[in-house]
Amino acid sequence: MSEHKSEWPEIGDLVIATIESVMDYGAYANLDEYNKRGFLHISEISSARIRKIHDYVREKQKMVLKVLRVNVEKGHIDLSLRRVTKRERIEKIKAWKKDRKGEQLLRAVADKVGLTPEEAYQKVGVKLEEKYGLYEGFERVIKDGTEALTKLEIPEDIAQAIAQVAEERIKIKMVKVRGTLEVRCPKPNGVKCIQDAFLDAKKSHRAKDAKIEFYVIAAPRYGMEVSADNWKRAEELLEKVSDNIVTNVTKSGGFGSFKREK
Repeated sequence: MSEHKSEWPEIGDLVIATIESVMDYGAYANLDEYNKRGFLHISEISSARIRKIHDYVREKQKMVLKVLRVNVEKGHIDLSLRRVTKRERIEKIKAWKKDRKGEQLLRAVADKVGLTPEEAYQKVGVKLEEKYGLYEGFERVIKDGTEALTKLEIPEDIAQAIAQVAEERIKIKMVKVRGTLEVRCPKPNGVKCIQDAFLDAKKSHRAKDAKIEFYVIAAPRYGMEVSADNWKRAEELLEKVSDNIVTNVTKSGGFGSFKREK
C-alpha cells in the first residue's frame, strides 16, 4: 500500500502526482504515493517554449513526474515532466493501477477475515509484495493455488480468503494457439494406441496455468488447442504436447505429424 512505501522518493524515481496549484513560474503537486508535496518548475514542464502554462498543466490533473532533487531537511522535492518518456509514463501508470487494485483486493480479504486493512497488510500484504508484488500475488494464487501462499507461512484461513477474493475479482486474459495432428497406427490395437497417446500427453503436461483440448476433425486428423495466460507459455505447451503425441504413436508402430495453425 502506498503509505508503506519509503517516506521519501529517491532521485530518478517516477511518481504519480496530482497538480495542486498552478502559478506563472510552475506548479505544486501532491505525490500520491508518498503523501508529500513537490514543485514542478516551468522549465521542467516542456522543452518547447511555454506561452500559457495552463496549456500543459492544470489543477487536479494526475501526471507521471520524475524526481530531480530531494532535500529532506527542507522538505523540498523538485520534479520534472519533460524528462519522462512516453514509455516510462505508460509503464508507471500501469504499475500504479495494479498497486491500487492490489490494495482493493487486500481490503476485501481483510473484511472476510475480520481484520483492519492495516492488520491485513502487516500479516500478508508485506509478504506478497516482497515475493510477487501485491496484485501479482493474487494472480499467482489463481495460477498455483494456495500453495503459493502456504510457503510464505500465511495462515490457512487468510490464504483461503485470498484465493476466494482472487477467484471472484480477477479474470486472467487467456491466449489460444491451435494446430492439427495427423496420426495413424495400422496395428490391430491402433485406435487404443492413439487414444493412449493423447491421454498420456495431456496427463504429462497438465498445468494450472493452461488448458489443453483435443477434438476430432476427421480421422486421422485431430485438432489441438492450448489456452494459457501468455503466448510463450501457450506455444511451449503446444509444441511439447504435439511432440509427445507423435512420439508415442511412432513408438507404438504408427506415424504422425503436426501442423501449427497461423
